[in-house]
Amino acid sequence: MPQRLRDTGNLWLAKALWDLGAVQFGDFTVGRTTLHSPVYVNLRLLISDPRALQRAGRVIHQDVQTLQRMLNPRVQPFQRVSGILFGGLHLAMAHSLASKVPLIYIHPAKERNGARAFVEGKYERGETVLLVDDLITSGGNVIETAAFLKSEASLTVKDVVVLLDRQEGARERLQKHGYNLISILGLETMLNYLMASRRIDESWFRKSIDYIHSRRAERTG
Repeated sequence: MPQRLRDTGNLWLAKALWDLGAVQFGDFTVGRTTLHSPVYVNLRLLISDPRALQRAGRVIHQDVQTLQRMLNPRVQPFQRVSGILFGGLHLAMAHSLASKVPLIYIHPAKERNGARAFVEGKYERGETVLLVDDLITSGGNVIETAAFLKSEASLTVKDVVVLLDRQEGARERLQKHGYNLISILGLETMLNYLMASRRIDESWFRKSIDYIHSRRAERTG
């Protein structure tokens, strides 16, 4: 199923995020950079809409199943699902409940008593993990999380699912590290929907689209 078709079929997510006030326009620092973005999306607000969160879990499960059943599967078999803290953990839990795939996650280190980070939940070394996050910008968190799962628990990540891809070159960066990215919705598609439905001003739409294109050109050029 082409990415564009999946995008247009998931415009319910764009509306849900808008209704939650999760889409904001202004001057924001995003990811791990000092670059200023005119658009910010706070997907963690999905926890305030249980129906939307539950639907997101079902959609992730359905999309993954569809990609696995293709003649040339685009998602590899996996035995565990893991979410990147904190937004990704909520979505991974929703997916786990929809798919009945066991959940694990990285428990953060506790500096007070010197305890190291560790993998929470039951698993077998050598298993493959589907990694889930709410939003992706540069892909740095995905790369670090996958590396930790590999080094600390001998778990392998091949596929990564995100609810929203900011489309700033993360897909290409992850490919270079051997990870396949599946996104439920792209930021550009969401902006087009918000503009077409007259929810945002054209000036913010143009600024945001120009920002996405310039960032993608920088990272992939």
